[in-house]
Amino acid sequence: MGNSSTHNLTDAQYELYGWIKQYMKDFQHSPSIRQMMQAMGLKSPAPIQSRLKHLQEKGFISWQEGKARTLQLVDEVLDAVPIMGSVAAGGLIETFSDIDQNLDVSEVFKKKDVFALTVNGDSMIDACIADGDMVLMEPIKDSYSLRNGTIVSAMVPGLGTTLKYFFRKSNKIHLEAANPAYETIELNLDEVVIQGRLLAVWRKL
Repeated sequence: MGNSSTHNLTDAQYELYGWIKQYMKDFQHSPSIRQMMQAMGLKSPAPIQSRLKHLQEKGFISWQEGKARTLQLVDEVLDAVPIMGSVAAGGLIETFSDIDQNLDVSEVFKKKDVFALTVNGDSMIDACIADGDMVLMEPIKDSYSLRNGTIVSAMVPGLGTTLKYFFRKSNKIHLEAANPAYETIELNLDEVVIQGRLLAVWRKL
C-alpha cells in the first residue's frame, strides 16, 4: 500500500517525512504543526501544511487537513490480514490451516482524510461497538448523501459529539442509539454537524 519510493519527493518533503517517521517511532504519536515548524526551522505553518498535503497526495501519509494529530504513516498500515478460517461463537467447528484468502484493509486507509475516535459509553453496544473501542471514520461533506441507518459521528454545537445511527425524517435528524436504555435524539437540520460515517471498528484486547 502507498508509495515505497521517496524518489518523487522534493528535498523539503523528504526532510519533513524523515523527521516525522523518526518522531513517531520515538514518541508513538504524531507531532503538532508547531513542532514540525520548529524542527524545519520555519516561522509559518503554511509551508508545513503544503508539504503535508503533497506527502498525502503522493501516498506517504494519511492526514486530515488542519488536524496534525490525525497524521498516520501509510507504510506502517497493513495492506491485508490473512484469513485463517472460521471460529465458532457457539459450538465447535472445524478450522483450516491453509491460507487462501486475505482480509483487505487497505481500502479503509485509501479513503481520503480517514480519522479515528475513541468511543466513550455503551450507547452503541448492540451494534458491537463498546466503550473504549476505536472507530475509524470517513469525513462527510454532504449529509444529504447519507443513507438512513448509517452510523455517524455527529456534533451538536454546545452539547458535544455522539456516535449514533443516522435517520432523516421530514425536516428532522434522528440520532438513534443501539441500546434501548438511550432515547433517540431529535434535532433540526441546522442543529447538527455530521462529522463522518463509520468505516471500521478497532478493538485492542
